[in-house]
Amino acid sequence: MDDRIISNNLLIDDELEATLRPRRFEEFIGQNNVKEMIQIAVQAAKKRDESLDHVLLYGPPGLGKTTLAQVIANELDVGVRVCSGPMVERTGDLAAILTSLEPGDVLFIDEIHRLPKVVEEILYSSMEDYVIDIVVGKDSGAKSIRVDLPPFTLVGATTRFGALTGPLRDRFGIVHKLDFYDDDDLKTICRRTARIYECDIEEQAVKELATRSRGTPRIVNRLFRRVRDFADILGDGTVTIDITRTALNKLKIDEEGLDKKDREYLLGIIEKYHGGPVGLDTIATSINEESQTLEDVYEPYLIQRGFISRTPRGRVATEKAYRHLNKRHQGALF
Repeated sequence: MDDRIISNNLLIDDELEATLRPRRFEEFIGQNNVKEMIQIAVQAAKKRDESLDHVLLYGPPGLGKTTLAQVIANELDVGVRVCSGPMVERTGDLAAILTSLEPGDVLFIDEIHRLPKVVEEILYSSMEDYVIDIVVGKDSGAKSIRVDLPPFTLVGATTRFGALTGPLRDRFGIVHKLDFYDDDDLKTICRRTARIYECDIEEQAVKELATRSRGTPRIVNRLFRRVRDFADILGDGTVTIDITRTALNKLKIDEEGLDKKDREYLLGIIEKYHGGPVGLDTIATSINEESQTLEDVYEPYLIQRGFISRTPRGRVATEKAYRHLNKRHQGALF
């Protein structure tokens, strides 16, 4: 099996990074409603000695979809196989993955919306009936062989729920959206990360990191590591509020958690297109960024925080965006 396609772990680079990922529901911080619903489904499946129904998780990057897949497998006490939609290029790739599963295993497919259509269609019978039809031979000598599969749970993750086809969505019995985290949950995550790294951190610094982390655990952990670097070089290793602000300012992360690309996006709408409306592709070209990246990574937070709105005619910068960037709008300074 090609290691590019499937792995028996979550492709974590080192043991310390692996420790940051919660392994059980009680360790998983935030997403309380989603966590509770999945936990009940897992407990019911274990009580009935059945495979858990297939799970679809969607939402912006960095909110814990991959981690939840690992938690589900740990709670079920089964193995987990990990692959990414774009890497499963051929039906033979999928067949090899599915036939390698043990009874009850979790198969996690990240970016499941990017599965090729022909591969996705093979997945249907696997999810519903635990069988896969393999074509052997070519042309007139080709024949189809049906292979029985062990019961398994597919956990799919996507940042683009709307890009999934209806037939694929309908085959998931458990579907949940992950939302941005509030500051209290992010502070708890930041304190936990500091404990794992054995790093002292001031409570004000914890609050500052949470506020500037875009409601995203992955970002709060990334920013903590960068601030920790500054603390080791500029101080005695303790993450203070002054060092935190210095580091985040150097990283160009402002008080609302916006980075350089966020500001380029907003300034592009305001300065080049008079605040909008303007199409996404046009904005992407003007700031030299892929439109899909803007839509999946940047826009969800900007919309959630009220900096832009999406209209039938395109994106529009809100008054909050003008105020935040200290820009004039319709002759008034907000």
